[in-house]
Amino acid sequence: MFALNFNKTIMPIFYGKATLTEFLNSVKTSNSTIGFVPTMGALHQGHLSLMQQSLTENQHTVVSIFVNPTQFNNPEDLEKYPRTLEADTQKIASLDPNIIVYAPSVEDIYEGNVTSQDFDFDGLENQMEGKFRPGHFNGVGTIVKRLFEIVTPTNAYFGEKDFQQLQIVKKMVHKNHLKVNIIGCPIFREANGLAMSSRNERLSATEREQAAVIYKILTAAKEKFKTQNCEEVKQWVEKTFKTNEMFDLEYFEIANEETLTPCEAKLKDKNYRAFIAVFVNNIRLIDTISLK
Repeated sequence: MFALNFNKTIMPIFYGKATLTEFLNSVKTSNSTIGFVPTMGALHQGHLSLMQQSLTENQHTVVSIFVNPTQFNNPEDLEKYPRTLEADTQKIASLDPNIIVYAPSVEDIYEGNVTSQDFDFDGLENQMEGKFRPGHFNGVGTIVKRLFEIVTPTNAYFGEKDFQQLQIVKKMVHKNHLKVNIIGCPIFREANGLAMSSRNERLSATEREQAAVIYKILTAAKEKFKTQNCEEVKQWVEKTFKTNEMFDLEYFEIANEETLTPCEAKLKDKNYRAFIAVFVNNIRLIDTISLK
């Protein structure tokens, strides 16, 4: 354990699961609840909003900061992922110094076996992100399940920007009979509409401003979805991105929110969502919007 002295207040930071577990056992009671916000660091206001909701709804809040190697199918992306632990802990402490931080090493999590467990997510893993990032969701499932076993939270908070991940985690919890309530939280956006992401820090000021077009196109697609079919909307989005040389559209998909299967014909009793992945100067950004 390391205690960060921030404005004369001690914030507990743990680098090992044994000391974290010991501390949690000492503070929790039979009636207390633990809120958990798993992150890969490079924290932004979106992460802090998840923490704020946890603070409001639980007696104790734990935040993990761990860049998980098994969910990266691109080694270069893993290498370049921002690691800003000191700045992250200062942001957390400024929100509430009573938040418990868990910043483990790869060894502490994987104990010498840095491999993913194989999961069956009933097909959720085969869509969108799963198509373009092989093995990604096995890595997500492995680390989230492991963190849940270590932290034993009552509630866990995930942003809806990674909506497919949110559905994957819910499925993993259900199929493994884990006693944790998964709470999806609204996307936190920058002033220009760009969904907040740790990867935004790698964008230049110009790229960051230009990337606002992603959300503008999503909102326009939502409007078009009211009167056009799924394929027409998809073709419009794809055509729109072809006219902008700064962006390389990886995919745009309209899918059933529950099954994540692509929309072929709109059904009145189903909820649909648009999903998008775009490269800006080799930096991959994702976003999503409900089409209700």
